[in-house]
Amino acid sequence: MSEAQFSSGGPTFQSQARIKFYCDEDRCIDCHGCDVACKEAHHLPVGINRRRVITLNDGIQGKEKSLSIACMHCSDAPCAKVCPVDCFYIRADGIVLHDKKTCIGCGYCLYACPFGAPQFPKSDVFGSRGAMDKCTFCAGGPEETHSEEEFKLYGQNRIAEGKVPVCAAMCSTKALLAGSGEEVSAIIRHRAITRGSGTPKIPYTWSKAYGE
Repeated sequence: MSEAQFSSGGPTFQSQARIKFYCDEDRCIDCHGCDVACKEAHHLPVGINRRRVITLNDGIQGKEKSLSIACMHCSDAPCAKVCPVDCFYIRADGIVLHDKKTCIGCGYCLYACPFGAPQFPKSDVFGSRGAMDKCTFCAGGPEETHSEEEFKLYGQNRIAEGKVPVCAAMCSTKALLAGSGEEVSAIIRHRAITRGSGTPKIPYTWSKAYGE
């Protein structure tokens, strides 16, 4: 399957296989289009960053790489394992969501997450931090789909409209991909062949998130 067959920002959701994010560090140009698009689309308050761009090997000439990071919707989500009130749930397509009305803001999920994805509106060490916020893969939450309450608590529900997450859709270099594991893997293989780099390595973020 050629990369040209995929829609802007990544594959469509024709497959019911497990969803995945992937950021191609050879294509990411640190433009922050992904995190800005996320904040704008979901009307996130100041201090809440569902997605962020980090720099690897900062200051080392020729080795600096940028990477867009958010919740990876892990297959064996550690956040869900440590939650004392079971506010997390995992959809059939692998998207990890949570119920803000159940969350008590204890922060256990933040310490368990290998990607630092959970966000809290307050920073009180000894008290509640407020209901946790994180990337929803633009799939909303447990409220009625496309209701005012769903948008207020979780932002846009683009998945219900058959669209890819806004961060991937807005990526100008197509570094950030979102879709089924099979479809994203096909793009990774295609790019590796095009570059002449042979069999691609399993992305580090995938080994942490999906145990591959």
